[in-house]
Parts: sequence; structure tokens; C-alpha cells
Amino acid sequence: MTTLEHDFLPGSLVRARGREWVVQNDSRRDWLRLRPLSGAEDESIALIPELELHPVEPASFEWPDPAHAGNHAAALLLRDALRMTLRAGAGPFRSFGNIAVEPRGYQLVPLLMALRLSTVRLLIADDVGIGKTIEAGLIARELMDRGEIARLAILCPPHLVEQWQSELEARFNLHAIALTSASASRIERELPHGVRLFDHHPVVVVSLDYIKSERHREQFLAAAPECIIVDEAHTCASSGTGKQLRFELLQRLARDAQRHLILLTATPHSGDETAFYNLLSLLDPRFAALQGRMTASDPLRQELARHFVQRRRKDIVEWQAETQDGRGFPRRMKTELTYQLSGEWGAFFDAVQDYCREMAEAIEQQDTQQGGARLIWYATLALLRCVASSPAAAVKALTTRLEGTMADDDLLSDERLHDGEADDLMGSDLEPPAQLQDASRLHDLIAEAQRLSGKKGDPKLAALIRHIGSLLEDGYHPVVFCRYVATAHYVAEHLKAAFPKATVDAVTGELTPEERRERVEGLEDAGQRILVATDCLSEGINLQHLFTAVVHYDLAWNPTRHEQREGRVDRFGQQADEVRCTMLYGQDNPVDGFVLNVILRKGETIQKELGVLVPLPEDEARISQALVKAALMRRSDSSMAPRQASFDFGESEQLLAPLQAQWQDALEKAKANRTVFAQRRIKPDEVLPEWHKQQQALGTQADVQRFLQSACVRLGSPLEIGRKQARFLPQHLPEALRQRLSDEGIDKPQSIDLAELHRSHPLVGLLAQHLLEDALSSERPLAARCAATLTDDVDVVTTIYLLRLRHQLSYVRRREPFQMMAEETVALAVRGRTNPQWLADDSVNRLLECTPSGNLPAEAVQREVRAALDFLAAHPQPLQALAEQRAQALLADHERVRAAARDVGHHSVSPCLPVDVMGVYVLLPDAL
Repeated sequence: MTTLEHDFLPGSLVRARGREWVVQNDSRRDWLRLRPLSGAEDESIALIPELELHPVEPASFEWPDPAHAGNHAAALLLRDALRMTLRAGAGPFRSFGNIAVEPRGYQLVPLLMALRLSTVRLLIADDVGIGKTIEAGLIARELMDRGEIARLAILCPPHLVEQWQSELEARFNLHAIALTSASASRIERELPHGVRLFDHHPVVVVSLDYIKSERHREQFLAAAPECIIVDEAHTCASSGTGKQLRFELLQRLARDAQRHLILLTATPHSGDETAFYNLLSLLDPRFAALQGRMTASDPLRQELARHFVQRRRKDIVEWQAETQDGRGFPRRMKTELTYQLSGEWGAFFDAVQDYCREMAEAIEQQDTQQGGARLIWYATLALLRCVASSPAAAVKALTTRLEGTMADDDLLSDERLHDGEADDLMGSDLEPPAQLQDASRLHDLIAEAQRLSGKKGDPKLAALIRHIGSLLEDGYHPVVFCRYVATAHYVAEHLKAAFPKATVDAVTGELTPEERRERVEGLEDAGQRILVATDCLSEGINLQHLFTAVVHYDLAWNPTRHEQREGRVDRFGQQADEVRCTMLYGQDNPVDGFVLNVILRKGETIQKELGVLVPLPEDEARISQALVKAALMRRSDSSMAPRQASFDFGESEQLLAPLQAQWQDALEKAKANRTVFAQRRIKPDEVLPEWHKQQQALGTQADVQRFLQSACVRLGSPLEIGRKQARFLPQHLPEALRQRLSDEGIDKPQSIDLAELHRSHPLVGLLAQHLLEDALSSERPLAARCAATLTDDVDVVTTIYLLRLRHQLSYVRRREPFQMMAEETVALAVRGRTNPQWLADDSVNRLLECTPSGNLPAEAVQREVRAALDFLAAHPQPLQALAEQRAQALLADHERVRAAARDVGHHSVSPCLPVDVMGVYVLLPDAL
């Protein structure tokens, strides 16, 4: 057995098993995790020193060999490769080397809040489109890179699973598996024998539908990760059998006082007091006691403010104006577009109303039981809603028989009829049935609806086509939201005919989430694109990168759905300065009139007053009753159809009076909570410079592009540069590199958007890792560790030493000590050799990017490099001084962020010596 002679700290270099390694963060004296000095993170190993045949010993990093000198381009390539391989960056935010998103200042606020909590319990309730996914991802990635968590689970509604999986991969460099009812059995079969799912897959996105069953719920609770993110958290806090089970699950998860819990919702308070305080109790059970006593001076409310952040668009805009951040949200320009139920279509609408009245009178005469009345009221609403939507939806409703077998409780709450509750906007987009009997009158209505299909007979479609034409002319890319599948296909078909030069596609609930995503992405290259969609896209797929306008072809009966539709386009990442939103409605349609004046206008007033939407309280029976009364109101017989304002919805509106009162009450409570939870006291602009500093150290977007292009050229597979994208051709690369790329799914030619490419992309990381390994082991490396260059950019011999600094960062959190390794690449230069002048600022990097003016013989190059190495050996003090200086600067950066976050704990930083000399590059003045 080997005797332990050394206590290796993170960042130390060791020799074991005939190879050099770097000691990693989670190592102990009796157990070491090691990363190969010239290898990648995924090549790390763990070993027990006592069991090794040969002792684990301290190692030193070999200096460059003058015999393997290269040219200046190869020297630059090594510098860039070294920066691209850095993941454990030396800044105070450990995650910034692993993320592919540039957070805006306000998105750092939840991260700063998390840093000051020993156990992170946060409710992030920012407005739709502000970027809650990014805010939560930053926290989780930071905790992971600090070594405070090793496993993560995201719980979300089924339709958001793929979006979360994609966002984690693309933005946070986290490979997650999707655990759904459909995928669970396959994933479990593929597990190694005896290994638990959450141990084998450290990052998992879990569908809330999957853990409905008791067996799945108990399995999850038994092995749940130490950090949980819950998206659409309000769906787990309100009443109802399925939701109650979700709430019990979160309660049991929250009982572990060490578990991090991040709750996300844009609608924390939807008028249901109990649900709101259920949500707060997950942060801390004490917060449930705030119900009925939420006053500004209450110490418990002030404690809640450490765990709850809620910003409106207005808050963000005000903050950006104060800090000159300069990149606000686009202007949301709203307009309304009306059409009249005139001519033959108006006569058809009146005929449908007459049919519904006759059916109601017949049922009242023949069947005094409640069930018959419910059927006719359901049929009335279903039919008039589908007729208002489109001829195609009307035909579908008229030809689908409504059987009297639905339970009374289910009938008027059928999701095909309504627009979903405030916390569930993914209701069915199928048309509701409306056929009660096979009468000849019904056949006549069906034939008339079919005959009036198209622009000529359908005034609503004609109004849309005119409006889309003006949007396209102004350079906008519109999304047209419809309520029903039949309407979406009908609208798409006629838009294709009206705009043959545009690319038009339809996305409905008939498609799987993956198929929907593919349809949307298939429009990316179109010069003019129009997407027609049902509300299956109102959540789950972001549209801001492709679309700049929203048209509500069908009015939603729930204001929250309108906001969700517009929020798909008007959200974080939208590059347009202006987003247009249009609401289309029939100016003499009584159903549209009631929804518009009694529901949507009220929601809009509340939103303007508060800055965020407060959902309409749930009561389908009361809303249905009011809608039925409005639906059967007669239109004026005058040739001049009345405008919506002339409808008298007195009786219908009275039915909704109790809901309106609840809605107003919810507004007042939300207003009382808003100020303290906007977190105005936290100043992210104080730490935003740390982001920019780390970006410069790790490599900017321009650095990434230059590296990728240069690396591909040196590897014999240059990129094919196009107007917007570049094409990468892996087939010409070395076999070993091709295999590593194939393991990451990069095994065939593919297009790359250079403007979106980030250093955390696997292609960038693998190319950099390959070049670095080659430079450290090959006798003819592609990236050079040493070179001598003639240039007009210097007037005296100047030597640049490319250095890799490692620091040991120690801090205490939850009374537990943590030790981490931080790495950075810096360049140190010396002008002259007799009276040397040392340089260690930005000018050194500019020197490294000088322009060569001539070549030197190989013997001269080797001679100059040897002289530079001898000089460094004789003057080791500047390297040590630089390491100490950088450690102190790093500590100051950490302390500044800690102060801004009011973080708890204590930090210390010490350099790992000796410094690694990665490259030596001599610049000689060109005498010519």
C-alpha cells in the first residue's frame, strides 16, 4: 500500500499512472479526482492514492521546446485554443465560461439573490417574456460550477419539456434527458444494472404528467436531485385533484431543508388566495401565515422579499433607463381590426342564431329537465363560436354530433368550448360538437357554410388578407393565432393563395411538439414568412427569432391567452424595435362584443394599471351562462350594422359582477405586493462589469469566430463561408477528432450561424481541446507553443510569455468549506533583455496580434526562443508577482460581487505555483 506523503489541493499538478493531471475541485486527501493536463473534462478519473502501485507525486509543467517552434499564426491559434478550453474561469461567476447567452443586467438579480441564500428558495415571478428560463438556468449552472450541486431536475408541464431540454443544451451547456410518460420505460431499460436513473443522468427534465402516478411520484421523491426548478409553478398550487397531488409532491420535496427550490411563474396570484399562499409556503412554511396580514411593515413580509422577485416590463424599462443598459424590449404596438357580418355571411350568422333559438324553444317545450337545457346551451355556444371563427370550423361543428352522454359538470367546462384556465393554456384546439339532430335545416346550414368559404364570401378572411398584405409590405413576419384546427388550415390555405411569394405554414395540436418545432424552424430561411397556429403554440415554442407581428384571428375568451400569444413574439431576444399586435373581431357579432367589452377590455385596463396581467378568476359555469345570453342577442335589422359599443350586455354583465369584484380585489392585492418584490435595491449594474471582464478573458464572439475559422484551415477542413452562415465539413478532419465530434452528434456537414456561435458550443470546445492536446504532445504541432517573428510593430526585441494561471479559491457556505480551482490565461511581455521593461496589460494581447513582416531561418528561430527561455529562468520573480497580483484581483472581484449580493460567507484566493508557461513568442524588429 502506498504511503500518503502529500496533501494535494485543487489546481495542483500531479503525476500518476505515467501521466500528468490537474487535481479537481471535489478531491480529498484520500480520494482524488483528476483531469488530464492535456485532456478534456470528460476524460477525468477518480483514484485512491493508497491503492496506486506507484505514488501520486507532484508534477511540474514542461516549458516549450524550441525544436518544435512554429509560425506566428500557429502561436495565435494556441492562445485562442487555450482560452476556448477554459471552463473554470477565474471570475466571481463560475458559470460564465459554460453559458451561451449574454444575460442582461436585470437577469442577474435572481442570481444575486440566490448567492445570499444558504439554501436557494426563490419564487421568480417576472412578467411574460422577461427571461425566467435564463434567470433560473444561470442559478442552476452557477451552483453546479461551484460544486454545490451535482444533480438538477426541472419539473414542468408536458408541452414545455422539449423547450427546457433544448434551452439547457443550447444556452447552458447542460445535456438533459426528457423524462415523460412516453420515454420513461426506454430510459430505464438503458440504465446500467444497479444504477439509479437520477444518479446516471444528473440533469433531467421531468413532465408533471409523468409523476402523476403514485409509483412514479414515490420513485422521484426517493432519489430527487438536490436542486429542483419548477416551471409554471402556479399549476402546482391551486385546487383540483391533479394539482393537489402536485402540491403535495412539492411540499415533500421542500421538507428537505438542504434542497434548492426555484419556482417560476408569470402569474403567481391569479385571484386564488389559497393557491398564492400555498406557493409561498414552499419557500418557507412560515410564509403561509402572511395570508390576510400582508402589510408593508410586517417583518415576515420583509423576509419573504429575500425569496420573491417579481418585475413587470415597466420595471425593466425603468431600470434600463437608469443604467443606460440600452437594450430594452421592443415597442408593442396594438391595433384593432373590425369587419361587419354583412351580406350573405351576415344572413348565415342570423340563420344560425335562429336555429339555436328554435332548438332552445323546442327543448323547453319537450324536455323540462336540466340536462336538455344544458345540451342546447352548450350547442349554442359551440356553434356560434365556431361560426365566428371560420366557415371550416362551422362545418366541423355542424357535422359533429353532440351526444347527451356528457356529465352535467363536464358539459359547460369542456376545454374545446373555452380557452383553458389561467394556469393551463394548452386546452384542445379541436372543434366542439354542435349537431343535435339530423334535420334538413342543419344540412342547409352546412351547405351554406361550405358555399361561403373563401375571401369573397367570408368578410373576416377578407379583412385578414388585407391586413397581412400591409404587414408584409412593411417588412413584418406575422403569426396568425386561431382557436380551432379547421380554422388554422382554412386560413393557411387561403393565405397561400393570396401571397404566393410568401412561405406559409400551419401548426396545430395535430402535430407532436417535435413536429411543431420543425415546422416553425422550417420557415427560417423564407424571405417572407407567415405562420398560422392554434394555441398549441401559445406556450412552449419561442417565436421571437422569426416573427415580429401577432394577429388574433379569433378572440380568446381568456385575457391570459392573448398575453401568452403576444409573449411568444414580444420577449427577451426579439431583435425588432417594434412588434405589432392586431385583434380582429366582428363589430356586430354579439359574442365578440361581450368578450371584448366585458372581459378583454377589463383585462387590458388592469394590465395598464398594474403593468402585468391579473388572470380572470375561474368560473366556467357563470361565464358560460353570461355568454349564452349574449350569444342569442339579436343584431340590428338596420342596414348599418351597429358598432360593438351599442350592444347592451346589461343582464350578461350582471352575471359576471361577482367575478369582476374578485378580479378587482386580486388587482389591489397584486398592487400592494409589487413594489417590495421588484427588488429595486439590488443593483446588477454593480456586477455587470464582471460579466464583460470575464467575456474578454474567456474570448469574445469575435475571438470564437476567428478561432473556428483559423482552426478549420489548420486542420485541413476550411469553412465554406456563406452570406449568413458557414458550412462545416467534418469529413476532412483527422480520424481521432472526427470520432470525438461524432460522439457529440457532429458527424456530417452542417450549417453554422457564426453570429450565434458561442465558446460553449461542442464544436468549438472539441477543436480547441484537440489543438491543445496536439500542441502539448506532438513534435509537429498545428498550434505552436513557441515562435520567433519579424514585425514592424516593435522597435526592440519583445518576448511574450503566454501563461496559464491556476488559483485555489476557498469559501464557506452553509458552514461547510468549499475549495475550487479557477483558471485563466494571461500574457506577460518583456521589452528588451539588457534593461527589461515588463508589460502585463491589454497592450500585450495587441502585441500578440501583430502583423508578421518576414520569415526567419529555423536555426534563428530556435536560437531566439532558447534565449527567451533562458531569460525567463533567470528572472522568475515577475511570474510569481503576476500570479499574486491576479489572485488579489480575483479576490477583490469576488468581494465586490458578494457585497452587491449581500452574500454570506468568506472567500480567500491563493495562486498555484509555479505558473504554467504555455507559450513563448519572440517579436523581432524588422530592420528593413
